[in-house]
Amino acid sequence: MAKKQHFYLILILGSLAALGPFSIDMYLPGFVDIAKDLKSTESVVALSLSSFFIGISAGQLLYGPLLDKYGRKKPLYFGLALYILSSVLCLAVTDVNQLIVLRFVQAIGSCATAVASVAMVRDLFSVEESPKVFASLMLVIAVSPMLAPTAGGYLISALGWKYVFVFLGLMAVLMLLASIFKLPESYKPDPNYSLKPKPILNSFFTVLREPQFYTYALISSITFSGLFAYVSSSPTVFMKIYEVSKTGYGWIFALLSVSFIGSSQVNSLILKWFSSKKIVTCALVAQCIFSLTFLIFALNNWLDLYSTIGFIALFLACLGLINPNAAALSLAPFSKNAGSASALMGALQMGLGALASVMVSLFSEHSVVPMPLVMTVAAFIALFCLLIGRRFITSEVEADADAAVVAH
Repeated sequence: MAKKQHFYLILILGSLAALGPFSIDMYLPGFVDIAKDLKSTESVVALSLSSFFIGISAGQLLYGPLLDKYGRKKPLYFGLALYILSSVLCLAVTDVNQLIVLRFVQAIGSCATAVASVAMVRDLFSVEESPKVFASLMLVIAVSPMLAPTAGGYLISALGWKYVFVFLGLMAVLMLLASIFKLPESYKPDPNYSLKPKPILNSFFTVLREPQFYTYALISSITFSGLFAYVSSSPTVFMKIYEVSKTGYGWIFALLSVSFIGSSQVNSLILKWFSSKKIVTCALVAQCIFSLTFLIFALNNWLDLYSTIGFIALFLACLGLINPNAAALSLAPFSKNAGSASALMGALQMGLGALASVMVSLFSEHSVVPMPLVMTVAAFIALFCLLIGRRFITSEVEADADAAVVAH
């Protein structure tokens, strides 16, 4: 492959992988404005984020079989077209319920780009090149939560919240054109591949019967729900309670993303001395302590802006250690059903993330308490799952946690 072609392929695949994170984070600084324009509340507007998470959860299970049945490009075209259409319709919403529904549709569309980009890396690059390309994609995904809310804050301050969807729609149009003219079809469609529910469900049930999978997938997903509780409630906490500006909120979000990303990178270093199992245990205990302390401070009104940022940073730092190791341990037992296991874990993460964001939105908008409450509950349930689940694992398969870094 020529260097120029190699560069364009990585650029296109990285852009496809970044669409989901940008779609989640870029409109967060506009929650207050959206609530005002649509005559609603920030808590109800946050349900549009929950519906997006539900869409991603469902989409991960949908696109895997479609990519194997019809090749990579046709499902990708469908997903991008659906995303563009829903983005255009978001410009015309007059009611918050319309936005909630359209964000679900938008998520179904964006999920195609995430799943297809990963599949195409495996198709287009050699075994030796793939880890480097995946590292590039992970870097793009990791940087997106730092850039998206900051850029969104400036865009909303200058032009209004609807221009976020103009930007996202144009971004998807460029990706569609690049996919049509620059991206090769990397997988021959398989007309014999069955889309009947029974064989697909059998594959999923095989995965679910593995104790190591359900123990560590639950730990990864439950602790990850704490991240989504933070993401969905952070616009209210920072912009309404602490009265931070839209652009200031973007910078705070970017700073906190560094905590999560940084600890996941530190994880690669400490794996030289400690096993994934040991890291998960220690980080989960620490997360329980930090989140409980955060909750105690919130209940006693001891928090200010800086202490809130500090506690969230500690929670996310623990998550950056738990997530890659728990994800790797959950996938380690599988040589055959790795695709089904990965899709199930992704769906579980987004499904519980949606539940956490809904739970946060049910509470008062005038208190920080819902955020640390959901974080604390998530951390302690995950610790309980670890203690109980390990009793059912007869022989634990070791994992390469570097190979399974999951980031929203």
